[in-house]
Amino acid sequence: MTTAPLADCLDFALQAARRAGEIIMPYYQGDAGVETKGDGSPVTLADRGAERELRRLIRERFPDDGVLGEEYGEQPGRSGRRWILDPIDGTKAFVRGVPLFGVLIGLEQDDEAVAGVVFMPALDEFVYAARGLGCWWLPSARKADAPPRRARVSSLGPLAEGLVLLNSFEYFVKGKRVEAHDRLLRAARQQRGWGDCYGHILVATGRAEVCVDPLMNPWDGAPLLPILQEAGGTFTDWQGNATIHGGDGISTNGQVFDEVMRVVRG
Repeated sequence: MTTAPLADCLDFALQAARRAGEIIMPYYQGDAGVETKGDGSPVTLADRGAERELRRLIRERFPDDGVLGEEYGEQPGRSGRRWILDPIDGTKAFVRGVPLFGVLIGLEQDDEAVAGVVFMPALDEFVYAARGLGCWWLPSARKADAPPRRARVSSLGPLAEGLVLLNSFEYFVKGKRVEAHDRLLRAARQQRGWGDCYGHILVATGRAEVCVDPLMNPWDGAPLLPILQEAGGTFTDWQGNATIHGGDGISTNGQVFDEVMRVVRG
């Protein structure tokens, strides 16, 4: 069975992410119809509407591909490819009217993450990559006709000179990793709480050295692995494995990877 070239898939994902953003933004800083899911996390009309549209677009363009999404589960395919969707990563931020939320689209080929897009609708910012095609950045403060920039991680190290981003302390408590949280605070020169996808794309674009998530689902990390790798950095689980299925995730600029692994393992 033939499949579309990776570059075509990435172009499709960029357009699909933009379309999802068009569905999401009318709800932003308004009535989003918030409900609480069984795991205690929020979901909104925007999450559901955006994922439905992404699934429709994939079904029309790539009917043989599988789909896994946060809100509507898995639809098996037969092409060897699977799209992985998080219509709003950072729903808690979205609900509170904070702009640090993103549309996440990842693509697996034969169980390996090979392409991904992160679109921040409220910032109008894209970071995207595909294996062998580089990582690219459309900053929020760009001119309308500006071409994408090549995204690269920073070269800063050691960790004592770097900026570490930590997701919500609540997740470190849930993941029983409070001691690792405290060690990271002590090891880094600067620390901030910019989590979810935003923290990871800050690493991919050289604006931070590390982003640490103690709890992650595959749809949280699917686009991040190819993005960080193509930007020259790393995306791994807490054991150092390059995977989106480890249940947690750490992005680094590569320079501080070994040091971060030692710190989190204690």
